[in-house]
Amino acid sequence: MSKTALKTPSFSRSVLTWFDMYGRKYLPWQQDRSPYRVWVSEIMLQQTQVATVIPYFEAFMARFPHLHDLADAPLDDVLARWSGLGYYARARNLHRAAQIVRDQHDGIFPMRFADVLALPGIGRSTAGAILSLALNQHHAILDGNVKRVLARVFAVNGWPGKTSVAELLWQHSERLTPKKRVADFNQAMMDLGAGICTRSRPQCGLCPLQRSCVAFSEQRQTDYPGKKPKKTIPVRETQMLLLSNANSEVLLQRRPPTGIWGGLLSLPEISMDDDVSGWCEKHLGFAVGEQTCWPVVRHTFSHFHLDISPVLITPASVAGSNAHTMSVMEGPEWVWYKGCADIGGLPAPVARLLAKMRGASV
Repeated sequence: MSKTALKTPSFSRSVLTWFDMYGRKYLPWQQDRSPYRVWVSEIMLQQTQVATVIPYFEAFMARFPHLHDLADAPLDDVLARWSGLGYYARARNLHRAAQIVRDQHDGIFPMRFADVLALPGIGRSTAGAILSLALNQHHAILDGNVKRVLARVFAVNGWPGKTSVAELLWQHSERLTPKKRVADFNQAMMDLGAGICTRSRPQCGLCPLQRSCVAFSEQRQTDYPGKKPKKTIPVRETQMLLLSNANSEVLLQRRPPTGIWGGLLSLPEISMDDDVSGWCEKHLGFAVGEQTCWPVVRHTFSHFHLDISPVLITPASVAGSNAHTMSVMEGPEWVWYKGCADIGGLPAPVARLLAKMRGASV
């Protein structure tokens, strides 16, 4: 039998036999399994490893044990439980999708693929994963781990982010996904990619697909899947202002609902060309006393580096009053943060700067 023509029964049988012996069966979202729990886990697992996700998932479920708890919660509460996981659009989409299920599906997570796919933040593979893992419906999946396994077994050339390459991988996944034990098979494929068929140093000696893997037979494992074309990541610069009042509260500003750190509270930002004293007088209505520039902090997003220049500011004193700083509290855009209040999620570099300001570390 040709290695490139591996038959579906043989492939799925090998994978399921391996899963029965070595697959992961005790992850938190595999217990009390439901579409809601699997959905939350799948969103958290997007671009985040299992070991990182587990404590976040458990804390999230403790606060939002049921879908209606998530739908009814303020967005700030959801973002607070997401703080540190990054890619905050996932949390906003999760919250919005829960509200749609509450309002349009009577609070019951939909069981039709098209309805699940229509929810914010859910793509083709995630929809298939939710319905197959939670309800054992027959749907193929193609997350990053599955792409790697299939690309190596069938020697699929090219970067999976390219439409033609992804479609070929989808064809393999759909052909090979068995009608029975779909949940176990899909979990096994993800487990193989995560633990055996890893990006570097794959443990081919432990893989149930070794004898049928073209990449292994040619010793070209690192050639698959194809790499994303390299692109220079641009660098952006900003100044972040660390301003405290007489009560040792730090001024935070609500970011716009969309975009980087959308909806989160962050430190006020100004351009590198702005004069700190002039900006504070114009926009916050107070005179700056002292400024201390901290070392630049680099935070890397998927598509650019952000170089943050933190500036610690001491306002010029106003006799017997905090009026010079209290004026910015008008409206929901500004918050004076004490350091212990639950105010929702904070961007990771902002949380670290606030900890440094308090003389602590994170």
